[in-house]
Amino acid sequence: MTRIGDFDYELPPERIAQTPLADRSSSRLLVDRGAAPPTHQRVAELVDLLQPGDLLVVNDTRVLPARIFATRPTGGRTEVLLLQPDGPAATALAAEESVWEVLVKPSRKVAPGTELVVPGEDDLRIIVGEDLGEGRRRARLQSSGLDAALDRIGRMPLPPYITETLDDPSRYQTVYARQPGSAAAPTAGLHLTRPLLEQLQSAGIGLATVDLVVGLDTFRPVTADHLDDHHMHRERYHVPEATIAAIEAAERVVAVGTTSVRALESWALHGPDGATDLFIREPFDFQVVDLLLTNFHMPKSTLLVMIDAFVGPRWRTLYAEALSTGYRFLSFGDAMLLNRHA
Repeated sequence: MTRIGDFDYELPPERIAQTPLADRSSSRLLVDRGAAPPTHQRVAELVDLLQPGDLLVVNDTRVLPARIFATRPTGGRTEVLLLQPDGPAATALAAEESVWEVLVKPSRKVAPGTELVVPGEDDLRIIVGEDLGEGRRRARLQSSGLDAALDRIGRMPLPPYITETLDDPSRYQTVYARQPGSAAAPTAGLHLTRPLLEQLQSAGIGLATVDLVVGLDTFRPVTADHLDDHHMHRERYHVPEATIAAIEAAERVVAVGTTSVRALESWALHGPDGATDLFIREPFDFQVVDLLLTNFHMPKSTLLVMIDAFVGPRWRTLYAEALSTGYRFLSFGDAMLLNRHA
Protein backbone atom coordinates (compact mmCIF):
# COMPACT_ATOMS: atom_id res chain seq x y z
CA MET A 1 0.00 0.00 0.00
CA THR A 2 1.52 3.32 -1.12
CA ARG A 3 1.91 6.03 1.49
CA ILE A 4 1.71 9.75 0.82
CA GLY A 5 5.00 10.06 2.71
CA ASP A 6 6.67 8.43 -0.30
CA PHE A 7 6.07 11.71 -2.16
CA ASP A 8 7.74 14.02 0.30
CA TYR A 9 10.82 16.15 -0.34
CA GLU A 10 12.39 19.15 1.35
CA LEU A 11 11.22 22.42 -0.20
CA PRO A 12 12.93 25.45 1.36
CA PRO A 13 10.45 28.36 1.71
CA GLU A 14 12.77 30.70 -0.18
CA ARG A 15 12.43 28.49 -3.27
CA ILE A 16 8.69 29.16 -3.53
CA ALA A 17 8.21 31.86 -6.17
CA GLN A 18 6.14 34.71 -4.73
CA THR A 19 5.77 36.77 -7.90
CA PRO A 20 5.67 35.94 -11.61
CA LEU A 21 8.50 36.92 -13.93
CA ALA A 22 8.01 40.03 -16.05
CA ASP A 23 8.26 37.91 -19.21
CA ARG A 24 6.14 34.77 -18.92
CA SER A 25 8.12 32.67 -21.38
CA SER A 26 11.51 33.51 -19.84
CA SER A 27 10.88 30.94 -17.09
CA ARG A 28 13.47 28.19 -16.90
CA LEU A 29 12.57 24.79 -18.32
CA LEU A 30 14.07 21.53 -17.08
CA VAL A 31 13.88 19.06 -19.96
CA ASP A 32 13.53 15.39 -19.08
CA ARG A 33 15.75 13.06 -21.15
CA GLY A 34 15.07 9.80 -19.37
CA ALA A 35 18.28 8.06 -18.31
CA ALA A 36 20.41 10.90 -19.72
CA PRO A 37 20.94 14.03 -17.61
CA PRO A 38 18.20 16.67 -18.07
CA THR A 39 18.97 19.84 -19.98
CA HIS A 40 18.34 23.41 -18.82
CA GLN A 41 16.47 25.65 -21.22
CA ARG A 42 13.72 28.29 -21.30
CA VAL A 43 10.01 27.97 -22.02
CA ALA A 44 10.59 30.35 -24.93
CA GLU A 45 12.65 27.57 -26.56
CA LEU A 46 9.72 25.13 -26.76
CA VAL A 47 9.70 25.45 -30.54
CA ASP A 48 13.13 23.76 -30.57
CA LEU A 49 11.98 20.95 -28.27
CA LEU A 50 8.74 19.95 -29.99
CA GLN A 51 8.24 18.55 -33.47
CA PRO A 52 5.95 19.28 -36.42
CA GLY A 53 2.86 17.15 -35.93
CA ASP A 54 2.88 17.56 -32.15
CA LEU A 55 -0.31 18.89 -30.58
CA LEU A 56 -0.21 21.28 -27.62
CA VAL A 57 -3.36 20.94 -25.48
CA VAL A 58 -4.19 23.74 -23.03
CA ASN A 59 -6.89 24.17 -20.41
CA ASP A 60 -8.71 27.38 -21.30
CA THR A 61 -10.55 27.72 -18.01
CA ARG A 62 -10.70 31.24 -16.56
CA VAL A 63 -10.11 31.90 -12.87
CA LEU A 64 -12.89 33.78 -11.13
CA PRO A 65 -12.07 36.50 -8.59
CA ALA A 66 -13.82 34.08 -6.29
CA ARG A 67 -12.50 35.05 -2.84
CA ILE A 68 -15.06 37.20 -1.03
CA PHE A 69 -14.65 38.87 2.36
CA ALA A 70 -18.02 39.25 4.08
CA THR A 71 -19.37 39.77 7.58
CA ARG A 72 -21.71 37.69 9.72
CA PRO A 73 -24.75 39.23 11.49
CA THR A 74 -22.58 39.40 14.61
CA GLY A 75 -20.08 41.55 12.73
CA GLY A 76 -17.41 38.84 12.53
CA ARG A 77 -15.32 38.65 9.36
CA THR A 78 -15.92 35.62 7.15
CA GLU A 79 -14.07 34.50 4.04
CA VAL A 80 -16.02 32.77 1.27
CA LEU A 81 -14.29 31.05 -1.64
CA LEU A 82 -16.51 30.00 -4.53
CA LEU A 83 -15.47 26.52 -5.66
CA GLN A 84 -18.03 25.45 -8.24
CA PRO A 85 -21.70 26.05 -9.05
CA ASP A 86 -24.50 23.55 -9.45
CA GLY A 87 -24.49 23.54 -13.23
CA PRO A 88 -22.45 25.42 -15.83
CA ALA A 89 -20.49 28.38 -14.47
CA ALA A 90 -21.57 30.71 -17.28
CA THR A 91 -25.23 30.03 -16.44
CA ALA A 92 -24.64 30.55 -12.71
CA LEU A 93 -22.80 33.83 -13.27
CA ALA A 94 -25.66 35.18 -15.40
CA ALA A 95 -28.54 34.00 -13.19
CA GLU A 96 -30.10 36.17 -10.49
CA GLU A 97 -29.87 33.25 -8.07
CA SER A 98 -27.43 30.35 -8.13
CA VAL A 99 -26.23 27.61 -5.78
CA TRP A 100 -22.50 27.10 -5.25
CA GLU A 101 -20.18 24.81 -3.35
CA VAL A 102 -17.99 27.15 -1.31
CA LEU A 103 -15.28 27.14 1.32
CA VAL A 104 -16.20 29.17 4.41
CA LYS A 105 -13.72 30.31 7.06
CA PRO A 106 -14.43 30.02 9.93
CA SER A 107 -17.10 27.50 8.95
CA ARG A 108 -17.97 26.50 12.53
CA LYS A 109 -19.15 30.03 13.31
CA VAL A 110 -21.60 30.16 10.41
CA ALA A 111 -24.83 28.29 11.10
CA PRO A 112 -26.96 27.01 8.20
CA GLY A 113 -29.27 29.77 7.04
CA THR A 114 -26.86 32.58 7.96
CA GLU A 115 -26.89 35.52 5.56
CA LEU A 116 -23.55 37.15 4.95
CA VAL A 117 -23.16 40.70 3.70
CA VAL A 118 -20.28 42.33 1.87
CA PRO A 119 -19.51 45.81 3.16
CA GLY A 120 -20.22 48.40 0.50
CA GLU A 121 -21.90 45.91 -1.86
CA ASP A 122 -25.70 46.05 -2.01
CA ASP A 123 -26.17 43.76 -5.01
CA LEU A 124 -25.02 40.48 -3.49
CA ARG A 125 -26.61 38.23 -0.87
CA ILE A 126 -24.87 35.07 0.35
CA ILE A 127 -27.01 32.60 2.30
CA VAL A 128 -24.85 29.80 3.70
CA GLY A 129 -26.46 26.37 3.83
CA GLU A 130 -25.56 22.80 4.72
CA ASP A 131 -22.15 21.58 5.80
CA LEU A 132 -20.52 19.36 3.17
CA GLY A 133 -17.42 18.57 5.25
CA GLU A 134 -13.81 19.79 5.14
CA GLY A 135 -14.92 23.40 5.42
CA ARG A 136 -17.13 23.12 2.34
CA ARG A 137 -20.65 24.50 2.44
CA ARG A 138 -23.53 24.86 0.04
CA ALA A 139 -24.46 28.50 -0.45
CA ARG A 140 -27.14 30.43 -2.32
CA LEU A 141 -25.99 33.61 -4.05
CA GLN A 142 -28.41 36.29 -5.20
CA SER A 143 -27.35 39.16 -7.45
CA SER A 144 -28.61 40.99 -10.51
CA GLY A 145 -25.20 40.26 -12.04
CA LEU A 146 -22.89 37.92 -10.14
CA ASP A 147 -20.10 38.20 -12.70
CA ALA A 148 -20.08 41.99 -12.34
CA ALA A 149 -20.34 41.78 -8.55
CA LEU A 150 -17.28 39.50 -8.40
CA ASP A 151 -15.35 41.93 -10.58
CA ARG A 152 -16.17 44.65 -8.04
CA ILE A 153 -15.54 42.88 -4.76
CA GLY A 154 -13.90 39.51 -5.47
CA ARG A 155 -10.20 38.80 -5.15
CA MET A 156 -8.05 36.31 -7.00
CA PRO A 157 -7.83 33.05 -5.02
CA LEU A 158 -4.05 32.81 -4.82
CA PRO A 159 -2.68 29.68 -3.12
CA PRO A 160 -1.93 30.06 0.59
CA TYR A 161 1.83 29.72 0.05
CA ILE A 162 1.85 32.98 -1.94
CA THR A 163 2.01 35.71 0.67
CA GLU A 164 2.91 38.72 -1.48
CA THR A 165 0.28 40.91 -3.13
CA LEU A 166 -0.24 40.35 -6.85
CA ASP A 167 -0.16 43.80 -8.45
CA ASP A 168 -1.62 42.63 -11.76
CA PRO A 169 -4.43 40.03 -11.36
CA SER A 170 -4.15 39.13 -15.05
CA ARG A 171 -0.83 37.40 -14.26
CA TYR A 172 -2.87 34.68 -12.52
CA GLN A 173 -4.71 34.04 -15.80
CA THR A 174 -3.42 32.32 -18.90
CA VAL A 175 -3.40 34.45 -22.04
CA TYR A 176 -5.99 32.12 -23.60
CA ALA A 177 -8.35 31.91 -20.56
CA ARG A 178 -11.91 31.87 -21.84
CA GLN A 179 -14.28 29.57 -19.94
CA PRO A 180 -15.18 31.09 -16.53
CA GLY A 181 -15.44 28.99 -13.40
CA SER A 182 -12.15 27.92 -11.80
CA ALA A 183 -11.00 28.57 -8.26
CA ALA A 184 -7.33 28.33 -9.27
CA ALA A 185 -5.24 28.80 -12.39
CA PRO A 186 -3.85 25.95 -14.52
CA THR A 187 -0.42 27.31 -13.70
CA ALA A 188 1.72 25.56 -16.33
CA GLY A 189 -0.12 27.64 -18.90
CA LEU A 190 0.98 30.88 -17.22
CA HIS A 191 4.32 30.51 -19.03
CA LEU A 192 2.83 30.74 -22.51
CA THR A 193 2.53 33.98 -24.47
CA ARG A 194 0.61 34.75 -27.64
CA PRO A 195 3.82 35.28 -29.68
CA LEU A 196 5.17 31.92 -28.46
CA LEU A 197 1.93 30.14 -29.36
CA GLU A 198 2.00 31.75 -32.82
CA GLN A 199 5.62 30.69 -33.23
CA LEU A 200 4.75 27.09 -32.31
CA GLN A 201 1.85 26.99 -34.75
CA SER A 202 4.03 28.43 -37.52
CA ALA A 203 6.43 25.54 -36.88
CA GLY A 204 3.70 22.98 -37.51
CA ILE A 205 2.77 22.35 -33.87
CA GLY A 206 -0.98 22.28 -33.34
CA LEU A 207 -2.97 23.96 -30.57
CA ALA A 208 -6.17 22.61 -29.03
CA THR A 209 -8.17 23.28 -25.88
CA VAL A 210 -9.92 21.43 -23.11
CA ASP A 211 -11.89 22.89 -20.22
CA LEU A 212 -11.46 21.53 -16.71
CA VAL A 213 -12.75 23.54 -13.78
CA VAL A 214 -9.95 23.64 -11.20
CA GLY A 215 -11.48 23.10 -7.77
CA LEU A 216 -10.93 22.06 -4.19
CA ASP A 217 -8.09 19.56 -4.58
CA THR A 218 -5.78 22.45 -5.54
CA PHE A 219 -6.24 23.86 -2.02
CA ARG A 220 -6.66 20.65 -0.05
CA PRO A 221 -3.60 18.74 1.17
CA VAL A 222 -3.62 14.96 1.26
CA THR A 223 -4.44 14.08 4.85
CA ALA A 224 -4.70 10.30 4.49
CA ASP A 225 -1.56 8.30 5.21
CA HIS A 226 -2.31 5.85 2.40
CA LEU A 227 -3.24 6.84 -1.15
CA ASP A 228 -5.98 4.21 -1.16
CA ASP A 229 -7.79 6.30 1.46
CA HIS A 230 -7.63 9.60 -0.45
CA HIS A 231 -10.69 10.58 -2.46
CA MET A 232 -10.48 13.20 -5.19
CA HIS A 233 -13.21 15.81 -5.48
CA ARG A 234 -15.13 15.88 -8.73
CA GLU A 235 -14.26 18.55 -11.31
CA ARG A 236 -16.25 19.27 -14.46
CA TYR A 237 -14.47 18.85 -17.79
CA HIS A 238 -15.19 19.15 -21.51
CA VAL A 239 -13.13 17.98 -24.49
CA PRO A 240 -14.41 19.62 -27.71
CA GLU A 241 -14.92 17.65 -30.91
CA ALA A 242 -12.26 19.74 -32.65
CA THR A 243 -9.73 18.73 -29.98
CA ILE A 244 -10.62 15.06 -30.35
CA ALA A 245 -10.10 15.30 -34.13
CA ALA A 246 -6.75 17.06 -33.61
CA ILE A 247 -5.62 14.37 -31.16
CA GLU A 248 -6.45 11.62 -33.65
CA ALA A 249 -4.31 13.37 -36.27
CA ALA A 250 -1.39 14.26 -33.98
CA GLU A 251 2.00 12.59 -33.82
CA ARG A 252 2.31 13.31 -30.07
CA VAL A 253 0.01 14.97 -27.54
CA VAL A 254 1.71 17.54 -25.31
CA ALA A 255 -0.46 18.43 -22.31
CA VAL A 256 0.07 21.84 -20.75
CA GLY A 257 -0.42 21.21 -17.05
CA THR A 258 -1.84 18.44 -14.91
CA THR A 259 -5.40 19.71 -15.40
CA SER A 260 -5.11 19.12 -19.14
CA VAL A 261 -3.83 15.60 -18.41
CA ARG A 262 -6.80 14.93 -16.14
CA ALA A 263 -9.30 16.17 -18.72
CA LEU A 264 -7.73 14.20 -21.58
CA GLU A 265 -7.39 10.93 -19.70
CA SER A 266 -10.92 11.34 -18.28
CA TRP A 267 -12.17 11.71 -21.85
CA ALA A 268 -10.41 8.47 -22.83
CA LEU A 269 -12.07 6.64 -19.94
CA HIS A 270 -15.51 8.26 -19.69
CA GLY A 271 -16.25 10.40 -22.75
CA PRO A 272 -15.91 14.07 -23.70
CA ASP A 273 -18.13 15.63 -21.02
CA GLY A 274 -18.70 15.04 -17.34
CA ALA A 275 -17.41 15.40 -13.83
CA THR A 276 -14.26 13.49 -13.01
CA ASP A 277 -12.80 12.25 -9.74
CA LEU A 278 -9.96 10.50 -11.55
CA PHE A 279 -6.93 10.00 -9.29
CA ILE A 280 -3.95 9.40 -11.56
CA ARG A 281 -1.41 7.29 -9.70
CA GLU A 282 0.94 4.40 -10.41
CA PRO A 283 0.09 2.11 -12.11
CA PHE A 284 -1.93 4.17 -14.60
CA ASP A 285 -2.32 3.32 -18.27
CA PHE A 286 -2.05 6.66 -20.08
CA GLN A 287 -4.14 6.61 -23.25
CA VAL A 288 -3.62 10.11 -24.63
CA VAL A 289 -0.76 12.19 -23.23
CA ASP A 290 2.82 11.70 -24.41
CA LEU A 291 4.59 14.81 -23.06
CA LEU A 292 3.74 17.09 -20.16
CA LEU A 293 4.69 20.71 -19.56
CA THR A 294 4.24 21.27 -15.84
CA ASN A 295 5.41 23.33 -12.89
CA PHE A 296 7.11 21.92 -9.79
CA HIS A 297 4.54 20.77 -7.24
CA MET A 298 4.07 20.73 -3.50
CA PRO A 299 5.45 17.81 -1.49
CA LYS A 300 2.89 15.12 -0.68
CA SER A 301 0.37 16.42 -3.23
CA THR A 302 -1.86 14.54 -5.67
CA LEU A 303 -0.12 16.44 -8.48
CA LEU A 304 3.23 14.98 -7.50
CA VAL A 305 1.60 11.54 -7.37
CA MET A 306 0.50 12.12 -10.98
CA ILE A 307 4.06 13.03 -11.99
CA ASP A 308 5.27 9.78 -10.44
CA ALA A 309 2.70 7.88 -12.52
CA PHE A 310 3.91 9.71 -15.65
CA VAL A 311 7.69 9.32 -15.39
CA GLY A 312 8.19 6.98 -12.45
CA PRO A 313 10.67 7.49 -9.61
CA ARG A 314 13.02 9.61 -11.72
CA TRP A 315 10.93 12.61 -10.66
CA ARG A 316 13.15 12.63 -7.58
CA THR A 317 16.27 13.07 -9.73
CA LEU A 318 14.60 15.88 -11.68
CA TYR A 319 13.42 17.67 -8.55
CA ALA A 320 16.85 17.31 -6.93
CA GLU A 321 18.45 18.80 -10.04
CA ALA A 322 16.01 21.70 -10.02
CA LEU A 323 16.59 22.41 -6.33
CA SER A 324 20.37 22.27 -6.69
CA THR A 325 20.40 24.62 -9.69
CA GLY A 326 18.15 27.37 -8.41
CA TYR A 327 14.79 26.72 -10.06
CA ARG A 328 11.73 28.54 -8.71
CA PHE A 329 8.91 26.32 -7.45
CA LEU A 330 5.08 26.15 -7.41
CA SER A 331 2.49 28.38 -9.11
CA PHE A 332 4.69 31.32 -10.18
CA GLY A 333 7.80 29.18 -10.53
CA ASP A 334 9.67 27.53 -13.38
CA ALA A 335 8.62 24.48 -15.38
CA MET A 336 9.76 21.14 -16.71
CA LEU A 337 8.99 19.16 -19.86
CA LEU A 338 8.42 15.48 -19.16
CA ASN A 339 8.38 12.65 -21.67
CA ARG A 340 6.80 9.44 -20.44
CA HIS A 341 8.39 7.52 -23.31
CA ALA A 342 11.92 8.66 -22.44
